[in-house]
Order: sequence, then C-alpha cells, then structure tokens
Amino acid sequence: MTSPAKTAPVIVAAKRTAIGIAGHGFADVTAPNLAAPVLKAVAAELMSLEIPVDDIILGNCLGPGGDVARVSALAAGLGVGVPGVTVDRQCGSGLDAVMQAASRIGSGEETLILAGGVESASTSPWRFWPPVDGAAPVRYTRAPFAPRGFDDPDMGVAADDLARIRGISRQRQDEYAARSFALANARDFSAEIVPIGQMRADERVRPNMTAERLGRLRPTFSSNGTVTAGNSCGISDGAAVLAVTTAELAAGMPALRILGSAVAGSDPALPGLGPVRAIEKLLARTGVTLSDIDTIEITEAFASVVLAVSDVLGLDEERICPEGGAIAMGHPWGASGAILLVRLAARMLQPSGPALGLAACAIGGGQGIAMLVERAT
Repeated sequence: MTSPAKTAPVIVAAKRTAIGIAGHGFADVTAPNLAAPVLKAVAAELMSLEIPVDDIILGNCLGPGGDVARVSALAAGLGVGVPGVTVDRQCGSGLDAVMQAASRIGSGEETLILAGGVESASTSPWRFWPPVDGAAPVRYTRAPFAPRGFDDPDMGVAADDLARIRGISRQRQDEYAARSFALANARDFSAEIVPIGQMRADERVRPNMTAERLGRLRPTFSSNGTVTAGNSCGISDGAAVLAVTTAELAAGMPALRILGSAVAGSDPALPGLGPVRAIEKLLARTGVTLSDIDTIEITEAFASVVLAVSDVLGLDEERICPEGGAIAMGHPWGASGAILLVRLAARMLQPSGPALGLAACAIGGGQGIAMLVERAT
C-alpha cells in the first residue's frame, strides 16, 4: 500500500498568460488557443519526470462548449490519449479545477494532472434565451446565479450593497485599489508568463493610479454607489495552468504542498462574503490559524469584497495580494482562481519565500472557495 505522505498532492509548475483587457490584446484568441500554450509550457517543465499526463482539468465560464479542456489539450499537442474535463464554479472555477486534481492525486488514482482555468471574454459566443409567445429572443448576458425566490444581483450591484452594509467608504476602496495598481506596477511578472503573440505583460497594469485620481471616477452601478471602474476589476482574457503530482514523484523539485481546500455556500444577495465561510471551514479542517499564514491571495473582483472579507476575518491587509491583484491586473473569470495559485507559487518558491499561503475567491450566487498551500522545499 502506498503511504499517504508519498501520494500527498503538490504543485510543481505554475504558468499563466498575460492578462488581456477584453477586446484588446487577445481580442481574436479563443479560449483553447489561450490555454494550449500554457499547457504545453507546463508539460515541458515536467519532461524530466517521464510520466504521462493523466488528465487536464480547466475551469471556464463563458466558453463555446465542446469541453474546452479537451480541445485545449489537443491544441497543445499533448496527444490524443490525454483526456480533458471542463468545470464551472464561476469565478472559483480555476481554483476548483486544482482542488479536484489534488483530490484525485491524493487518492492514489492518478499521478500527474494539469489543472487551471481559462477565459476569453473577447470571443465568448453570444447566446439568446428561446423566444416566448412569439416575442423576439432575448440575449443571454450572464448566468442566473440563483433561482426565483432568491436575490440574484449583478456582481457590481452586490459589491455596492456590501460596501454600504459593511460601512466601507469610497475613499477606502480607492486607497486599496491604488495600492493594487502601485504594487503590480512595481513587479516584473515575466517569469510566470507564457508569451502569446505580442502579449508578454498584463495590459491593465498602469502607473500613477493614485487614490486621488481614482476618486475622480463616477460610480458605475448606481448614482450614489461607491464601486467604480477604478476600484473594481476589468473584464479580461487569460489562462493559468498548474501541474499537480505526488510528493514522491516531485522529490527534489521546488513544490507547494496542498494542505487542504474547502468550498462553502453563503447568502446569494451578498456573494462577496462567500470566502469567509470557506476560509473558516478550511482552517478548521487543517488546524491552521490565520496568524500562521504568511501570504494571502483573494480575487480582487471589487475592493469592497476584499475589504469586507478582511474586516470580518480580521486579516492583516498588508498580507493580501502583496504584489497587486485583479483590480490592477484583470479578472479572467474561469482562470482567476488558478492565477491566485500561480502568484502564490511565484512568491513562495523564491529563496526564503513565505511558508504558508492562502488563495480564496468569492463566487456569484453566494459561494466561496479556498485553498491552503505550504512551501515543500
């Protein structure tokens, strides 16, 4: 019988594309063509292991169907024998894909899975609801996050509501956003990025986005709201992939040990609080406390969301997204959770890098997902 320590899941390679502004750098690049180069790059890093890829698991929200993961695997040249499955947990899809890979590796059933996520908002197909009583079809603009009888606000409206209920001021949101831009602008992300065409750097990152400058922007979702285009993420394109294998096979390689993960449901009216229950559940499972965790990545869909989660849990804001996040870099929905892990890997696998890292996402419809990783080298 194989010992649990030998089959413990670890991340041994982590790459992503640059993050493009929808309609710009990746305007004509489909989801499979975003994911395929990253899959190929990660697989190339693992050639020394001389073990086959058991599966590809990719998160995706708005793709064309047809199993984006399988199409991406074929486009990457991984061979017809490598299968693929696509998962959809909305903004948590990429993190969920890695969670599923870790579970299958930890069970001993598989030895190497490439997992992550991809989103091409630029090329996502237009869809329409079927016509009712002879009326014209209505364009489908987003998935229903909750059924009738539940609140189902758009995410921006929900972020405004969350800021109002939690007493998070416009100034505080703008200050957090300015921090995100400043930190990302000061960082060179090239080591983690797989170039595609001319896209070698995140498009949205820009200098001089001060709180004062951000404060001039008008509210986006309501005239008296506090959420703006500056203190929230942009609609984006991008992909991220991580290799998950066993601790035994990864011996001697820089690796992050996956200590645990959790998902949880919360009030659909305030989806931004979803990470709270997931993080609490994860900490209870692992016996780790927030004070033990050195670095935290939370998807910066909206500054109000990150600040609300921080306030409720009592987090040190300086430990959250210490090199900037989605406000500065963009939020390719199906890939964002995996991008958090790429960012943790880039930071934690440096000499004297942080020992423990947490990744978490808020999800439309009132869900949260979280994963805890530990530097294994």
